[in-house]
Amino acid sequence: MAVPEKDQQTGSEEADPDREVGELVGRLTEPGELEPAERRKLLGRLARSLSAGSKRARDSGTGRGRWLADVFINIAPRIPIRDLHTLSEHHHGLTGEQLADDLVRTAQKATMTVGAIGGALAAAEFAAPPLLLSAPAQLVAETIVVAAIEVKLLAELHEVYGVRVEGTGAQRAAAFTAAWARQRGIDPLAPASVSLALGAATKTALRNRLMRTLGRHLTTLGPFLTGAVAGGALNRMATKKLGQTIRDDLRLKLPAPPERGRLDPPERDRSDP
Repeated sequence: MAVPEKDQQTGSEEADPDREVGELVGRLTEPGELEPAERRKLLGRLARSLSAGSKRARDSGTGRGRWLADVFINIAPRIPIRDLHTLSEHHHGLTGEQLADDLVRTAQKATMTVGAIGGALAAAEFAAPPLLLSAPAQLVAETIVVAAIEVKLLAELHEVYGVRVEGTGAQRAAAFTAAWARQRGIDPLAPASVSLALGAATKTALRNRLMRTLGRHLTTLGPFLTGAVAGGALNRMATKKLGQTIRDDLRLKLPAPPERGRLDPPERDRSDP
């Protein structure tokens, strides 16, 4: 007998909560606009899933920073990264610096929106003391989604600037996650940039970056709408700074186009006396 879709989904979520987290983050970082109500609903589901995982980690003695890093490493391969052709199509045919400008603006708007929703939820719970203990779950969800949006931005800026990162999907996701943790572009000529992307030192950097991001979101715990305003503004500024830093870094790694990099004169010139 066929199992109803809802029951299948519930059973899947219970069997593999990490998969649900990855799917929710993937939906929240897909190209295109989400309706505010839908975004709020997805963030709420993500917060509930993360809350359950956080409790299990706490019961097992795992620190929040380590748990948060492990969650992000698991969901990173599900972050949808577009190639250059698709990026240009989705951004009205823009290319080069104009496309990079638009990517950063879009990412700023996305993290600002997530921050405003998370901040508003936190503010509502601040105003209702019995619910205050659930506020961190909302902010952890916000932290994960903002980090995913910024990793996506970083990866797609590499596409725009022609700094191609080779490897499997999982290897590239690890490399982009490591680059986000260090707030730097990837050097494609350094073999360790992909193969050793998530070594012990990088995992520590990722944990610290996520905890700093979570700490920033904790400042949105405030009465009335102050949390929403602060959450949106802080995320927007942080994403803008990241975008500028990565663009400056990638310009230094930008391969020269053939017409600028060609050293030999045209064949006919060499044959002339």
